[in-house]
Amino acid sequence: MDPAGNLRNDIEAAPLRQKLTAWQRTFLTDIHARLERSGGQARLSDKQWRKIFEILGRQNNVVALPIPVATSRPFRHQTTRSFGPYFGRAGRRLRWRFRNLGIGFLVVAAVVVGQQAFDLGRAQFQLTPATMLASRTQEFTVTDGDTVHVTGEAVGTRLVGFNTPEKFSPECEHERQQGERASARLRELVARGSARLTRVACACAPGTEGTDKCNYGRYCGVLRVDGKDVGSILISEGLAVPFVCGKTSCPATPRPWCKA
Repeated sequence: MDPAGNLRNDIEAAPLRQKLTAWQRTFLTDIHARLERSGGQARLSDKQWRKIFEILGRQNNVVALPIPVATSRPFRHQTTRSFGPYFGRAGRRLRWRFRNLGIGFLVVAAVVVGQQAFDLGRAQFQLTPATMLASRTQEFTVTDGDTVHVTGEAVGTRLVGFNTPEKFSPECEHERQQGERASARLRELVARGSARLTRVACACAPGTEGTDKCNYGRYCGVLRVDGKDVGSILISEGLAVPFVCGKTSCPATPRPWCKA
């Protein structure tokens, strides 16, 4: 049996058995020429195979090839009947193509569902402030004077309303020393009092929170010890300065510790 030869014969007979549009004639002529040039070995896309079966199926009463679905019957039996006169090597090649197509659809669907679930969970997280107890349970650690890191999270949480000296990338030695003092003081406050961390929205453009374009990918929060904002405490002790942002942006970060 020669599946490619049968297909070429049906393409040649198609204009005599039914009325074809100009586009259909051109399409079948092109496919026939490719089969002739390749000796029946031309590689056709899934879309081209579908269109061939759509056009020729009208004259041969062949059922157009469906996307495979799960039933109690073997998959091989279903696809063989769908091909009508085209089976053998060509049929096996088409069955393989459409089996992979079905698997691809399942993978894409799984990715879409997973992304929707992630977006829904993130939206709920942003709408409902997350409150975590700290103190002796050590559910977060102090990174520096204005940043903490919740256990189990990949990124830190920037405390809002104030800015402390940098100890990791200081502009001068005095700033580094003050940054160490601010970090030590924050650890002391957390260890001695009842600390509560509350998540708040970052001052970023809509849709950027959680990305590098917003606060370096970090979360934002307010930390209170015994009901008092730690930022106010550090500011009163000269270890921080006020740093108030707007709804979607922040002013230049204040860093006065190296000025003469």
